[in-house]
Order: sequence, then C-alpha cells, then structure tokens
Amino acid sequence: MNQGVRGIVIDPGHGGTDSGAVGNGIVEKDLNLKISEYMYDRFRELGIPVVMTRTTDETVSPSERVDRILDAFGNNKDVIVISNHINADATKADGAEVIYALRNNNVLSELILEEIGKEGQNTRSAYQRRLPNDNSKDYYFIHRNTGVTQPVIVEYGFLDSNADDPEQLKRNYKRYAEAVVRAVLRYLNLTPGTETTTTYTVAPGDSLWSIARKYNVTVDALKSANGLTSNVINIGQVLRIPSSTTGMKSEDMSGIIYVVAPGDTLWKIAKLYGVTVDQIKKANNLTSDNLSIGQEIKIPTAPSVPPTSGSEITYTVKSGDSLYKIANQYNITVDQLKAYNNLPSDLLSIGQVLRIPKSTQTVYVVEPGDSLYKIANRFGTTVDAIRKKNNLTTDVLSIGQKLYI
Repeated sequence: MNQGVRGIVIDPGHGGTDSGAVGNGIVEKDLNLKISEYMYDRFRELGIPVVMTRTTDETVSPSERVDRILDAFGNNKDVIVISNHINADATKADGAEVIYALRNNNVLSELILEEIGKEGQNTRSAYQRRLPNDNSKDYYFIHRNTGVTQPVIVEYGFLDSNADDPEQLKRNYKRYAEAVVRAVLRYLNLTPGTETTTTYTVAPGDSLWSIARKYNVTVDALKSANGLTSNVINIGQVLRIPSSTTGMKSEDMSGIIYVVAPGDTLWKIAKLYGVTVDQIKKANNLTSDNLSIGQEIKIPTAPSVPPTSGSEITYTVKSGDSLYKIANQYNITVDQLKAYNNLPSDLLSIGQVLRIPKSTQTVYVVEPGDSLYKIANRFGTTVDAIRKKNNLTTDVLSIGQKLYI
C-alpha cells in the first residue's frame, strides 16, 4: 500500500450523558473509551502521531467532536480517524462491521475486519451508508463533516446479541483493538523489524524491565522473543534480544523526519511530538520560526529530566496500568513521564517503579476562540483537570478569564 499518514485520531464514541448502547453488563461509552485508550498507547509506542477526541467520560456534541478531529492534524487526506463503537440491534445480530466514508475506498475497512476475524470474532461487512434524503452525502456525521480525512466507524460486536458477542466483547476487547492497530500498520505498509541473534545472560538484580531498557526494546518484545509467559527470570538464564527497530518509515535512531504541511508551525509540530520549539530549532539549526511547505524537519528525542531532591514521588505499576492512565492521574503528560524516567517505549511491567515529577501550576489568560478542550490540549492536561482546578461548573469561558493549569 505504501500509504503516508500525518496522524491518527481515535474517537471513543458517545460519553458523558450519552451512554450509547447498554446491555449484558456493557455500557458502550465505557468500553469505547477502554478500547481507545489501549489503541492510543499502542500507536504512541509505535511512534505514530495520535490524538483522542475524549480522554474522560465527558459529553461531546457532534460539532465539537468534529472540531476536535479537524484540530488534531488538520483537514488532510492523510489523517486516519478511527471511531470506536459497540453495536446494538433489535435483530440480535452478531459480529463486527466497519463503515467507511463515501469519499474513501474499502481497503482499510476490509483489513480491519480481516484482522479482527483473526482474533476469533465473527465479521459481517465493510460498507457505506447514505443520507436517505440526499444520497450524495454520508449518513453519519463522523463521515459527512470531517473534511477530506479518512474516517472509519468500527463496530466491534453487538452487546445485545443472543450469540457470543457480549462475552467476547468483555473478554477480548484488547485483542480486537490490537487487531485494528495491525490493520492500520498493514494499510500504511509499516511492519515490525526482524529479530537479531543478540543474547544476554541474566545477572543478579536484573529484571525484564531493566534489560529491555538497556537494549532499547519493550518488555513485551523481550517476552515474545523468548516465549515467556510471566516476568520471572532466573540468574544465568540466556535471553534472546530482539531488534530495537520498529520498521517505521521516516524514523532513525536520532529522531523522526517530519515533512512540513500547509498550516504547520513549529509550535504545532513540537506539541505533536512532545518536544519544545527550541529543541526542534537547535536540532535543525533554524534561526527563525519560519517554515516552508515540504521542508523536512528533524524531530529530536525528548531529553530526560534529571531528578531534583524533594520534587518527585514514586509510583509502582499495577495490573491494568498504562502510561496514559498514570500521567492522567498525576496531571502530567505521557511525554513528561517517559522523559523523566528515560523510558524507550510506552510499555510497562507490573511492579516497575516510576518517578513522578510534581506538576507545576501555570496561570493562563483566556483568549478569543479558546475552549477548555483547546487549552487542555495545549498544556498536555485534561478538561476535567482544568475544571476541578478552577472549580468550574460550566465549559463556558470569558475572554480575559484566568485559569490555573
């Protein structure tokens, strides 16, 4: 396929007062968010720019959802939008299906169904749906109003099915989310690199996490290369070390090469990759903030932040944790957490100890056109965190209003 991608927007359907479908112990809005969080972490691990339209249980109107999609990476045909949903139907149907926009072909959708099918889920069809009163337009707003981006609605199964969908959805949703990630990689012609024959003999004090960090690979890759089903290793055990390369195009050991698109600024690019404008300017010997369309920009790896006595706490990773969840809990960004702990990937091990920097407080003055979502995105925090910090009971802002971030 050899497609390009500017970024991926993951859209957890419904939220807040809009619960979506409910039944058999499943609330659609909640499962949509779980699927999306898993997918978000995986794309970040792979080095693919990714944004979520909601990160908490908040009500998002159709117009605001569209704005968040188009604000993420711009109105660009190389932006993939994955809107995650759980189906419900009076016919008690069973299986996954994907709906794609009239402006797009079915290639990505068919790949998604194929990969989900590999995980044991029944698959129905990939199809398009038109407005009854205007067949030239898409039925769903997520297709109709999102410019030239490539949106797909993934329905993972029917929560009201009389067959096995309800239990499969509860038990296998992470596997289905992983299947979608694989499908996107296939669509983009991005594949994992091959393993090398490097070996390592376990020494006293070693853990899978410390060894993975030493060789710049993930714990999961290390476990997979050695057929390990747990994190337990023994002194003297010989481990095979897989290649640390991921096969991602436009990336090397010293950074990522980004091609400037219309509307880009250094600030937008820096925010996209979790680095600073000054770091990008220094890595590219830039003397001004001016960019040219088509210009290749080297994105440096964010440097680690040295610990300061009394300025941090520690957190021990438990089952079900992700960097996204931990960062959200402590009101910092995933990139800050990774940089502070010098982590080469987003993967964590149970029992791993993370250093958490104490977040600093910023005062922001609301400007014309601002929204809580835009401000939260700008500062790498969440809408809920800003609401709580400022005791806000509404999302309405006033120009000149001061917010504590």
